[in-house]
Amino acid sequence: MSQAEMNNAAAQEAPKKKNKVFPIILGALVVLGGAFGVTKYIHAQHHEETDDAQIDASISPVIPRISGYVTQINVKDNQKVKAGDTLLILDNRSETIKLQQMQAALTIAENNLHVANANTAVSKANIASYDANTTTVDAQIEAAKVTLRRATQDYERYTNLIASRSITQQQFEQAEAAKQSAERQLAVLTGQRNAALKQVSAATSQSNAVGQQIGVANATIEQKRADVENAKLELSYTYIIAPSDGNVSKVNAQVGQLLQAGQLLFTVVANTSPWVVANFKETQCSRIRIGQKVIVHIDAFPGHDFEAKVSSLSPATGAKFALLPPDNASGNFVKTVQRLPIKIEFTTQDQFLKDIRAGMNVDVDVLLD
Repeated sequence: MSQAEMNNAAAQEAPKKKNKVFPIILGALVVLGGAFGVTKYIHAQHHEETDDAQIDASISPVIPRISGYVTQINVKDNQKVKAGDTLLILDNRSETIKLQQMQAALTIAENNLHVANANTAVSKANIASYDANTTTVDAQIEAAKVTLRRATQDYERYTNLIASRSITQQQFEQAEAAKQSAERQLAVLTGQRNAALKQVSAATSQSNAVGQQIGVANATIEQKRADVENAKLELSYTYIIAPSDGNVSKVNAQVGQLLQAGQLLFTVVANTSPWVVANFKETQCSRIRIGQKVIVHIDAFPGHDFEAKVSSLSPATGAKFALLPPDNASGNFVKTVQRLPIKIEFTTQDQFLKDIRAGMNVDVDVLLD
């Protein structure tokens, strides 16, 4: 046997040295992995988490109510505004003229009412005067009837006397003339009384007509007042104001630009308390309840915990509110896990709340009861 073969045989017969580091590392990894798994399991029993969440806030659109040309812009991109601030002004010359026309029409209607009231007073005075005339004529008629009765009696007596020639013909003719005069006077007074009654009737009808004119004048005034208020409203629409406190987005308008009614110009993001909308899987929602404590982590503020609570749960999944909601009855059905939007409100006045913006990504951790 050669020397090389003897050395190989000796090397094979020598005991192999074992590496003790590998088992230690392997055991440590197993222990750490088990501890990590147990920790995650215990954590999962008391928490529900998702990173499908964003900051949300009230966003009010700025939309003109009427069409018009822009004459003045008072805001710039991202500027802070307060509710009621004038953002844009449209050309309002036609609306101003229309308001003046409506105010003039209202003045005319009010003057017509004054005229109708004056005519009513005149009609009532005429009725009173005609009533007084009628009363006077009635008294005169009664006196004429007495005169006629006496003249008739004298005439009858003189007729008998003239037959026996106890009186002269002249005396008889005087009695006859007195009777005829009394009859004509009574006829005249009766005609005057009828004319006076007709005047009273005509004045009463005129008064009723004037009264109806007053009603028409009042209705016209109400209509003109409504026209004035509508003109004022139309004029106010030429001043586009901020709907709430907040910051404007990019201002998509220029002086001289023609704006159409209903055209979206820009938005005002309210600076009131923002909230979080977290989209949890439907399999996570069975244990989430309103009022549960939530820890929120915002990507813009790493390492900082925001305290919050579950405020409300959406009545439907997010897919149901989509522009084209899925219809499982059409086409091939593929089951996908749906997500339910949950509103989460901050519970503390954190110093960073004023710096967060709508749309920021967040991680949500709900502490289950």
